[in-house]
Amino acid sequence: MNRRVARIKAVQSLYQVEMTDVHPDEAIQAVLEEGEEKTPFLNNIVHGTLENLEEIDQLLEKALKNWNLSRLSRVDRAILRIAVYEMKWIEDIPVNVSINEAIDIAKGFTGEEEPGRFVNGVLSNVAASLIKDN
Repeated sequence: MNRRVARIKAVQSLYQVEMTDVHPDEAIQAVLEEGEEKTPFLNNIVHGTLENLEEIDQLLEKALKNWNLSRLSRVDRAILRIAVYEMKWIEDIPVNVSINEAIDIAKGFTGEEEPGRFVNGVLSNVAASLIKDN
């Protein structure tokens, strides 16, 4: 499974965890196709996002203009959280790649452009704050 597919499955997994409070490993298993194996990248972004959720959510709250995280859909929250995790904790992925992947995934879930623009704006704000803090 390539990284794009892993990100999509991570969004689905985080959605399940938030909806049902299921264990992350169970959520990952539930989204895998028959015969598909969990990859280290998929495992890392799901578990890493959940382990750093408080800090990720703080970064997102600061980046949201006139919004708060609880008003976003669960899918949008999952997409943003995964991207922030990648941007802050996975060094071999350039920030712009994480942002672009999140934009494409947001568009893919809705089939519309608007979520992509929203995701781009929020993640650009997060990226700016991460650069400022370093």
